[in-house]
Amino acid sequence: MIISRTPVRVSFCGGGTDLAAYYTNSKEGGLVTSLAIQRFIYVTVNPRFDDSIRLSYSQTEMVDQIEDLQHELVREALRLTGVTKGVEITTIADIPGRGTGLGSSSTLTVGLLNALHTYAGRPASPSQLAEEAYWIEHEVLGQPCGKQDQYAAACGGINQIAFLPDETVQVTPLEVSDETVERIGREFHLIYTGITRRASDVLDEQQRQTKDKMAQLDIMRMQARAARIALEEGNLEQLASLLHEGWILKRGLASGVTQDSIDELYQDLRELGATGGKLLGAGGGGFILFHLPLGLRAKVSREYPQQRILPLEVARQGSTIIFNDDRGGRE
Repeated sequence: MIISRTPVRVSFCGGGTDLAAYYTNSKEGGLVTSLAIQRFIYVTVNPRFDDSIRLSYSQTEMVDQIEDLQHELVREALRLTGVTKGVEITTIADIPGRGTGLGSSSTLTVGLLNALHTYAGRPASPSQLAEEAYWIEHEVLGQPCGKQDQYAAACGGINQIAFLPDETVQVTPLEVSDETVERIGREFHLIYTGITRRASDVLDEQQRQTKDKMAQLDIMRMQARAARIALEEGNLEQLASLLHEGWILKRGLASGVTQDSIDELYQDLRELGATGGKLLGAGGGGFILFHLPLGLRAKVSREYPQQRILPLEVARQGSTIIFNDDRGGRE
């Protein structure tokens, strides 16, 4: 049996510049500052006695051929890795399913590829996992996704990720002090809106309009650079301001980025003392990231007793094999 553990991500600044429609047409390319958080997707891979394939997620599938699998990401990951029969796969997540804004689909694909490559006896590097996950999602399945989610999940930690016009990607781990990492966990929080959405719908529109939104995206790329400086200097108040400025810009990238109930929740959080924040992911629903001066967490919790409020705890490792026992009888 193989078990992989892969973190989801929170993007601070630069989201949208990781779309090929932007970075291949920008002289400097795209730039994102993000971190992996201690909320994980687990994938188990285990041999079966016969040649069938059993898949368990929110549904259960039992098939004889990979072409019969309804779960597209699993089907294509099996095809890419050459594990095409006699296997059982289970996925378990610390967070709700798709539509959370935390990059869960890409996280699942990265973790699945990591487990399958290990199962096949050829462990893969983080960059290979990220590129293969992007290939499956964008090239094979035609999803209008960017590249930041895959690299954040594969690499872990706090990073600045550059997407260059020639399609190369550079991941630079940030030099953030332990004190600042601890403060991030105390001062930044996630609140779930309860609204889920199809990221592809928002991203498809955003991708089509990228040519007309280059000026806004250029500013968002510069904000990613400024966010790195703020993190490395431990200036979390400045980071919060950048989040707010970026959220205002992001709302203009596509029509489905926000809705009235989300705007009302965000404004309520601001009135309760949040100094900045943003809706995560492509938009339309999922989690809101917000920054609170120390001492205000209890106040927000009282105002939203039914809401799950999560601290922003950094996951220092990317996709990891946490269990590897190959005594399952594979030939």
